[in-house]
Amino acid sequence: MLKTLIGAATAALLASTAMAAEFKPAVVFDMGGKFDKSFNEGVWNGVKKFMDETGTEVMEFEVTNEAQREQAMRRMVRRGATVVLGVGFAQADAIDAVAADNPDVNFAIVDVSWLDRPNLRQYAFKEHEGSYLVGVAAAMASETDTVGFVGGMDIPLIRKFACGYVQGVKETNPDATVIEAMTGATPSAWNDPGKGSEIAQSQMDRGADVIYHAAGGTGLGVIRAVADKDKLAIGVDSNQNGIAPGNVLTSMLKRVDVAAYETLKMASEGNFKGGVDVLGLKENGVDWALDDNNKDLVTEEMIAEVNAARAAIIAGDIVVHNYDTDGECPSEFTQRAMASSMSAEDIASEIEAIRARLDELEGMLE
Repeated sequence: MLKTLIGAATAALLASTAMAAEFKPAVVFDMGGKFDKSFNEGVWNGVKKFMDETGTEVMEFEVTNEAQREQAMRRMVRRGATVVLGVGFAQADAIDAVAADNPDVNFAIVDVSWLDRPNLRQYAFKEHEGSYLVGVAAAMASETDTVGFVGGMDIPLIRKFACGYVQGVKETNPDATVIEAMTGATPSAWNDPGKGSEIAQSQMDRGADVIYHAAGGTGLGVIRAVADKDKLAIGVDSNQNGIAPGNVLTSMLKRVDVAAYETLKMASEGNFKGGVDVLGLKENGVDWALDDNNKDLVTEEMIAEVNAARAAIIAGDIVVHNYDTDGECPSEFTQRAMASSMSAEDIASEIEAIRARLDELEGMLE
């Protein structure tokens, strides 16, 4: 009997060891590198968490030019990778091609939702919702009623960040001005801190005292320029509050670390599934960052207003416009942000505005 038990235990151990040996994860970081303090680094944080917890080695490659994306993925497959994680929408075509040629290998990609492969898991985010929150914070923190936005590559995804931000600002302070600029139209726009600094300086010259960036490595130049002038920046993707403590109001968190960790965990446990996950405030896929680095910049009133907006978005009482739906960002927004408290004068003003709008609509019917 003892021999039977020992034999069974040994067989189970060998099977477990074989499974562990067969699991070979890989990640292909995009341009900017895994320590870009932004998008790539967010993915790296999830990968590192998985490695620290499991002791599993993850093969990795950092893309430095566009041609390397597909090459790197195919190389990982040749090295025995059982799951390959691609980072960023720019890797969509590459991962689609490699996944098609390797149906027995699992693949996942962050910031993509339009591909259709049974062995491919895709993660997309409601960046407009998180951007709305930091827009509320920016409007409340601004002393000039002028805030800025610096995007990286001019693509719909970054317009989505910008539009959510503008709505958050405008619904908090209708008199605010938002100055917007994109860094460029090529992938180099993600890694040009000098250009980011120039754009931020230009916006500050025009009165902006809070500037939100969604520009990858270029955003580091934005933050430094803003800190040099003792103004306020807003970081993105990873928590960038610590880059310039005292000058980063908050960061819009995009939980790509969760996507990376979840992908590797599922694959390691044999539970990998293809499909699309879209993560917003309700799913804890986006948020804003509060920590010791910005605690002196964020007031209790600001926290209350942002949390009220957060709850209202989750409940559906505030609908943040998604640029992806129509490729447009409205010049005016009809949905007002919910305030944590309103004075009698504010309530009366809201009622008058609603009455005026009703009169306008009735006139259109006539």
